[in-house]
Amino acid sequence: MKKLVLIAAILMVSLFGINNVKAQVSLNINIGSQPVWGPTGYDHVDYYYFPDIDAYYYVPSGQYIYSNGGRWIWTNSLPAQYGNFDLYRAYKVVINEPKPYLRNNIYVTRYSKYKNYGGRQTIIRDSRDTKYYVVKGHPNYNQRPVRNVTIINKRPNPIVQKHVVRPAQNNGRPQFNNGHDNRPERDNRKGRDNERH
Repeated sequence: MKKLVLIAAILMVSLFGINNVKAQVSLNINIGSQPVWGPTGYDHVDYYYFPDIDAYYYVPSGQYIYSNGGRWIWTNSLPAQYGNFDLYRAYKVVINEPKPYLRNNIYVTRYSKYKNYGGRQTIIRDSRDTKYYVVKGHPNYNQRPVRNVTIINKRPNPIVQKHVVRPAQNNGRPQFNNGHDNRPERDNRKGRDNERH
């Protein structure tokens, strides 16, 4: 009886551990939540920091965070003061730490050299990597990736068959068939087959 209880306990712990690992994996990959203007190369992103405008984007909620009068404002779109800001060309820094805007001075110091650095990151929209096809707005959104398929032509190519190289039969030189398959070559001078017996 004790063995049965012990085995049951081990199975329950194992099953719980497997489900916990699956949950962690699914939480650590959020490619489908990333915006099309985000840089490629990241399976998980919490925040983007924009050095050009000293603002953030929170991927899970799809909201921008910017400072206004010493307070951090969360909004679904950037305000009019950032009207000329181009998300596609701007340099973006991936930050996977909680509430980075509360330590903004660190990020300003660390990434101020990337102001006006735009256009040097490959963005998700321009990527042909099939893992980004799950990102809404990607040109291939929700398309299945096409696998490389080799097509074999079952009909023989007559041009290829006309010049079949035969093994050496005459003075070490190859004989050309010239389209007469399975017929021995004739030596017109002697009137007999060229094959050796």
